[in-house]
Amino acid sequence: MKVCVYIRPSQRGGFVAMCQTLPGCIAWGETRGQARQKLEEAIEGYLAAVGDFVPATMIVETVEV
Repeated sequence: MKVCVYIRPSQRGGFVAMCQTLPGCIAWGETRGQARQKLEEAIEGYLAAVGDFVPATMIVETVEV
C-alpha cells in the first residue's frame, strides 16, 4: 500500500501533516520532522485498528507544500 503524506505550515504556527488516504490521520508538530513522526504514529495506530482490512506493507511518500 502506498500513501501520500502532505506536510504544510499551520496557520497557528508549526506544521500540519496529513494522509488523505486514511481518514482522520492528521498530526501537528513544531517542526516538519516532528509532524511527520507524529503522523507516522497515527498511521500505525490506524492500521492496527483496522487490522486485516488493509495490506500490512506500506510505502510512505512525503509531499511538502
